[in-house]
Order: sequence, then structure tokens, then C-alpha cells
Amino acid sequence: MTQKQSNQSAWAERWPAPAKINLMLRIIGQRDDGYHLLQTVFQFVDLCDWITFHSVDNERVSLYKAIPGVPEEDDLTIRAANLLKAETGHARGVCIQVEKNLPMGGGLGGGSSDAATTLIVLNELWGLRLPADKLMKLGLSLGADVPAFLYGYSSWAEGVGERLEKINIPEQWVVIIKPDCHVNTKEIFLAKDLTRNSKSITINDFIAGQHQNDCLDAVRKRYQSVKDALVDLSRYSEARLTGTGACVFALFDSEIAAISACDSLRDKWQVYLAKGINESPLFSKLKFGKYIS
Repeated sequence: MTQKQSNQSAWAERWPAPAKINLMLRIIGQRDDGYHLLQTVFQFVDLCDWITFHSVDNERVSLYKAIPGVPEEDDLTIRAANLLKAETGHARGVCIQVEKNLPMGGGLGGGSSDAATTLIVLNELWGLRLPADKLMKLGLSLGADVPAFLYGYSSWAEGVGERLEKINIPEQWVVIIKPDCHVNTKEIFLAKDLTRNSKSITINDFIAGQHQNDCLDAVRKRYQSVKDALVDLSRYSEARLTGTGACVFALFDSEIAAISACDSLRDKWQVYLAKGINESPLFSKLKFGKYIS
């Protein structure tokens, strides 16, 4: 396949923007600027938004169809594309088509993942060739979770989420409940009763079973539907909160057991069945496909 053919194929492709779950979240301090110092573990799951980038003959960055309730200029894919243009002086625009499957405001990182996919793919399609560390800096300016998606592998994260280390995690089945609420992340991080002084742990401590989420109590106290979802899901496996929520999840060794739990919960809750995966499907596609030269 020639470089031109490869590039044309890439423009025609649907690119995955996977969800993540936080398998652990500790708040170990707070910076002078108010940002919290974290220890967390990210793992991808095989639920994805899908993004297609359409070439245009002008300099405008636009959405093929806006997400209801989100002004186009606030959409993270638009912000990511415009950030690339501003950083590099690239003249051409793009029309971005997003197939939105991940729930918004659920702690699964959908918007951050969309932004990361936009940065990675447009960096190639536009021939910008920005190095990974530069993309990381741009991603962090868009949101604390964006670097984890740019990293592309399950990771142990520290700082505000930008210091990442590869970690291999068992790829279990995951049942996710999205309660009918939107958790305000800023509200939770400003909460007076939020734990901000957890002791630092090591990766080995996490592997040995230390996987608390310091946001859990503050979220559960303020959002009854999250509390109810945790109770219902815990009947099948240990129920946990991802990030600040609202989504809660449980891990299963058996696909049959996960499907059974989903079937039992579906009448009451918005439920997703997924598989934990260590490598981002975006990176797998780039690695094994013939789309990018």
C-alpha cells in the first residue's frame, strides 16, 4: 500500500476512543494551586466511542453532528483539534464525526478518550509528527485523564494523573452500572469531608489488594442513586466506584457470571457488559493496521 493510499484509508476509518475504569484512587495531598495529588490505576475496557475524521477544503474545525447539550466549541474533540492547529500552525480543518456510546458524566473518561484519539489520529493524518511527550503536554491541558488515553496501556498514575507507569492487570469481565445522575467532579474534590491525606502505596500494595477509592464516601453520601447501584451490584461481586463516578463496576472471572449479573440488573439499571483490556484498542489498530504510514 502506498503512503497516499494509506492516508486515504485512514481518513475513511472509524477510530476507537475506549472507556477506562479506575481500579484504585487515592488522594495523597493537595498542591498550592488546589489540584489534588493522586495515586490511581487506569485500565481500559472494550466499550468505545467511535470517531471518523473527514477531510475538508477549508480551515474550519467542526462537528458532523453536535452532542445534545454540549456547545460545539466546548466539545473536547473540537478543542483537541484546534489545539493541534494552534500549536503547529496547520492550515487545514477537519469535520469530526463522533458515534457516542459511552455515557457522559459517568467517570469512564469518554470525553478525555475522544480528545486523545483526536490528538493521536490527526497528528498522523495532518502529517504533524509531534512527539509523544508533546502530545502528552497538550493532552494534560485538556484534562487530567487525557494523558492516560494517550499512553495507551493500563497504567499506574501519580501526580495529577500525568506521571504514568505501565502495569499489567488481569483482563477480567466487567459489569458497569450508570446511575441516572451526573456527579459533579468539582463538587466532590471541594467537599470538606473528602479524604485528602491517604498514605502513599506501591504497585505491589495495589496488586496485593489495596484498591480503595477515596472519593467513594463523599459520592455515596451525596448521590443516592450511586449508593443504590453499589448495593445492587454488590450482590454479584464487589462493587466499586470508577473515578468520582457516577458509574460503578464489578469484576468477574467468568463471562457467564458477568452476563447473569447483567441480565438480573437490566430491568432496573442502565448496564454495560465489557472486558478489561490492557492495551488501548486505538493503539492495537494503529499497530496492526495499514492505515498510517
